[in-house]
Amino acid sequence: MAPITGSYSDRKFVALLHEQVRHEFTASQQYVALAVWFDGQDLPRLAKHFYRQSLEERNHAMMIVQYLLDNDIPPVIPGVDNVQNDFSTAADLITLALKQEKDVTDEIINLAKIARDEDDYKGEQFMQWFLKEQVEEVAQMTTLLNVVKRANGNLFDVENYLARESVGADGDDPLAPRAAGGIL
Repeated sequence: MAPITGSYSDRKFVALLHEQVRHEFTASQQYVALAVWFDGQDLPRLAKHFYRQSLEERNHAMMIVQYLLDNDIPPVIPGVDNVQNDFSTAADLITLALKQEKDVTDEIINLAKIARDEDDYKGEQFMQWFLKEQVEEVAQMTTLLNVVKRANGNLFDVENYLARESVGADGDDPLAPRAAGGIL
C-alpha cells in the first residue's frame, strides 16, 4: 500500500466519520419517531425504551464529534435523513429498528476497516468500542423483536417484559469515548 499523503483531515476515514455523524443523528431521530408512536398507543415502557435509544444514538454522534475535535478536525454538524413515521404494528417498528442497527453495524465495520487500511491506529482503536456496542444493539433489538412476535399482539406482555428485564439500561460504560457536551 502506498503511503497516504496530505493532512489527516483529508483521509477517507475522516470523511466517513463525518457521514457517520449524520447516520447517528438520523438514527436518533428515527428512534424519536418510534417512541412517539408507542407514546401515542399508550405504551409507556416501549416509548421510554426508544426515547432512551434516541439519546444513545445522539451520544454516539457526539462521541464522534469529540474525537474530531480532539484531533483538530473541525466537525461538520449535518442535517438528518428523512425518518419513517407511519407504522401498522409494533413488529414493524422493531423490525425497522433492527434493520437500522444492522446498517449501523455495517457502517462501523467499514469505518474500522478503512482506519486499518489507512494505518490510522488512533482511528482503529476509537472504532473498537463502537464495534462492541453494535453487537449489543443488534442482540437487544433481535430479542425485543422476538418478544413482540411471541406476544401475538398483546403489547402489555411486551410492556411487562421491558419493566421486568430493563432492556438497554446497563448504565454508563466507563470505557465509552467522551461525548462533546457530555453524555445525556
